[in-house]
Amino acid sequence: MRLPKGATLTVVDPCGEQVSDLFLFAADDHDEWFSSGRTTDYANTIYVGPGSSLYSNRSRVMATVVEDSVGVHDLTLTPCSQDTFDILYPDLGGAEHPSCFANLAGAFAPHGISPDRISTTLNVFMDVWTDLDGELHIDPPPTVPGDRFVVRAEMDLLVGVTACSAEKSNNGRCTPIDLRVDA
Repeated sequence: MRLPKGATLTVVDPCGEQVSDLFLFAADDHDEWFSSGRTTDYANTIYVGPGSSLYSNRSRVMATVVEDSVGVHDLTLTPCSQDTFDILYPDLGGAEHPSCFANLAGAFAPHGISPDRISTTLNVFMDVWTDLDGELHIDPPPTVPGDRFVVRAEMDLLVGVTACSAEKSNNGRCTPIDLRVDA
């Protein structure tokens, strides 16, 4: 979807315990996209919340977090893909599985954006933590029905949002994500 400068995007979890992957491109130049690395570098934290800036690969502010009822989001993991399921879920036996990466690639394709340009997403409501040995752990999202995350566009954006289909990230089930745009 297009999100004009100054508009807000609200991501709502209507059922609870659902992750949503969010990725941004500059609307006028698809060589500029959301960078989780620059976002964490410039804020000196792996957490985002109200007032946090979401930076591009060109160090420009793309969006600002204006509301967050949860306070738990991930900037470290890439969107799940078929490869994710093949490697991390061997019990699926290589069966085809819906994925955030495929959903985002499909959403951006009509805009001429190659899947190779989709990198680490902002995983809204995803509870990822690291133990003292550096091992990553994923806990169920702490969301309850109606929890929300709101960003304001600081430039004209092309936005992709998907409900995550990785059962491990969503306490064993996948449910919808609601979106609202306010100009």
